[in-house]
Amino acid sequence: MRLSYSLSGLAAGLCCAAVLAFGASSGSMQTGKAPLKSAGPMAFGPDGILFVGDSQGAAIMALDVSDRTPARSGGSLEIKGVNDKVAALLGTSADQILIQDVVVNPISKNVYLSVSRGRGPDAVPMILRADAAGKITEVSLENIKHASVSLPDGPAEASRQRLETITSVKYVNGNVYVAGLSNEEFSSSLRSIPYPFTEATKAAGIEIWHGSHGRFETNAPVRTFVPYEIDHQTSILAAYTCTPLVKIPVSDLKPGSKVKGTTIAELGAGNRPLDMIVYTKDGKHFILMANSARGVMKLPADNLETFQPITRQTEITGVPYETIASLKGVQQLDKFDDANALVLIASGSSLDLRTVPLP
Repeated sequence: MRLSYSLSGLAAGLCCAAVLAFGASSGSMQTGKAPLKSAGPMAFGPDGILFVGDSQGAAIMALDVSDRTPARSGGSLEIKGVNDKVAALLGTSADQILIQDVVVNPISKNVYLSVSRGRGPDAVPMILRADAAGKITEVSLENIKHASVSLPDGPAEASRQRLETITSVKYVNGNVYVAGLSNEEFSSSLRSIPYPFTEATKAAGIEIWHGSHGRFETNAPVRTFVPYEIDHQTSILAAYTCTPLVKIPVSDLKPGSKVKGTTIAELGAGNRPLDMIVYTKDGKHFILMANSARGVMKLPADNLETFQPITRQTEITGVPYETIASLKGVQQLDKFDDANALVLIASGSSLDLRTVPLP
């Protein structure tokens, strides 16, 4: 099995062709105010372009954050009380902000946070940047190169499901992959959107067998996923609440199609997966997954095609995992470099942002 290019690996590999890549992507952008209604899941694409999921607006926004200076090797980051520092920057209190996602620019190693200032319907979406020195600044959305694409089949604007129109975003090999909910019969959705943007077609509806629940499900959204190559086939490796791990071939994600994913692990009930990355260590591939109730899991990622599909009611089974005891309270997770991960970790009422060695 060969590891599919992850977001970080792909963007870093494109550094040598930065001028060409930037010319292709920036040509489709306009300069002005980026009309974000909400700021949720994020991912970096070619040449430092930041993709932001906007569930309220049922759209994906591409932002040129003008951050293309390569970082020095061997860097690290630690910001204690990042929630308090963000609140102070935005002129409010820590209980009035929500950090929705945290990602690393694979070129500069600067960290980007999608934030809501306020917690009600009038909450203001914001994008912030933290550098290696721990300085946090706002990325102004008032006059920025940007492009967006609307999702044609998002849930109704006034519905509760609208908040989960976009639950996870990744970029790989010229496409933005988007998980979330749609307004279709199979509301659990995955879609592939070519970048530079033209338009988005209908999503593919996803059906999975949920072993813990003992039934097929079509309305539970993917909570987090990674693109990954399984048995020489580019796939989506998706994690759901309570906690099935499912493989879905990218080739099946045709507009409006109904796709049945293959459940290859049940990782435990009463749990919500929060974030996941893939990485290589000592010549082997691994998955690292942060969870709401079951800590940070490390799973082997080689030979996933050898695990039998789960088709009956069961508890923990399939791909094995170990819990990383030293990582408690992790809420967000991203790959920082080949040796380290970035974590947003809760310590009492404080949130700390720091790099940790990949286990």
